[in-house]
Amino acid sequence: MTDPNEVLFTVTKENLDTGLRGYPVGYCVTSSVTSSEGLAYVGHPIEKLISWSPESVIYLLYYGKEGSKEEVATFTADLRRRATCSSELIKSIQQLPRRGHPMKMLCAALLMCGMIEGKNDYREDCLNLIAKIPQIVATVINHHAGWRGPALPNPDLGYMENFVHMLQVPNANTHELTEVMQLFNILHYDHGGGNLSTFVGKAVASGLEDMYGSISAAMCALAGPKHGRANQDCLEFIESIMKEVGADATPKQLEALIRHRLANNQLIYGFGHAILRVEDHRATVLYEKGLKSYPNHPLIKTAQLLRQVAPGVLKENPKIADPYPNVDVISGTLLSAAGFYYPEYFTVLFALARAVGISIQIVYERCEARDGKGTPIVRPKYIYKQRV
Repeated sequence: MTDPNEVLFTVTKENLDTGLRGYPVGYCVTSSVTSSEGLAYVGHPIEKLISWSPESVIYLLYYGKEGSKEEVATFTADLRRRATCSSELIKSIQQLPRRGHPMKMLCAALLMCGMIEGKNDYREDCLNLIAKIPQIVATVINHHAGWRGPALPNPDLGYMENFVHMLQVPNANTHELTEVMQLFNILHYDHGGGNLSTFVGKAVASGLEDMYGSISAAMCALAGPKHGRANQDCLEFIESIMKEVGADATPKQLEALIRHRLANNQLIYGFGHAILRVEDHRATVLYEKGLKSYPNHPLIKTAQLLRQVAPGVLKENPKIADPYPNVDVISGTLLSAAGFYYPEYFTVLFALARAVGISIQIVYERCEARDGKGTPIVRPKYIYKQRV
């Protein structure tokens, strides 16, 4: 008898050269994304988790269940015990060239972490990576930006409080920045199993590459402008709107600008999603934070107006399946309003968060899938085609 939950697919010519879009290839035990409900971590809607501590959410993802107060406290203590990187690793990161995008530096730093501190044990390396990546990312940003050297982790601070403490952003309000960084962090931990960076990380691990090499590969995938660099592009787009129509533009003025851009085949950044057919719930959370904390900030005002006007115009095109805002349209804007106006580091902050979910998914595929045998090495079939 056929399993009623099994979905069978027939591969046709139209399915080729489409990036495997929509084809199920395995299970994801950490999160799910649906067209109407958006993102959920282990069955918990993402908007319900924003009041949790980062450690509580990471516990949920790692163990697949909500932790008790005592369990989360024990887990938090374990992460803090693992959190401090060796001086050898920190010095090695500080010797990396500062040229190019900082994601290149982060990818190299992750490889060095595996060489210097790796245990060659997926579970141990997963927890160590989650614990250490705040200091790794803080060191990368501080070094790349030429800020002061990184502070040592403070074991008395929470996961993201500690990150902001180490980051040493010039002239920032630490409390406000921590609130926004923590929100950004939780919202970006995971996003199903098939997004590019997650799939790449798991594919590399399927060849039994260690955790750090697999995550480094995943971060190379995340670095691309079609994936993790989108929030940087969105901020630049919103700034360009402000230059053209001003921070106090009317809805009519903005609508005219959007129509002009569409008529000239220019992109409208921050709208649409591969799966969602409603406003991205993560965007909704960030919009609400922006309205509450920075209602008069010009970037926030422009982003809010764009949210109000753009979907109505985009809906007129029957080819656009999702005309609503995604998380990228507001995330970089909110970070800027909170005092972190450094767009080239937005993808690095994305990486700080997403490494959590990807590393936990790698643990499942290497240690738990197929009754502990792990998934086989990724090896899709390609059909020979002669070039014309």
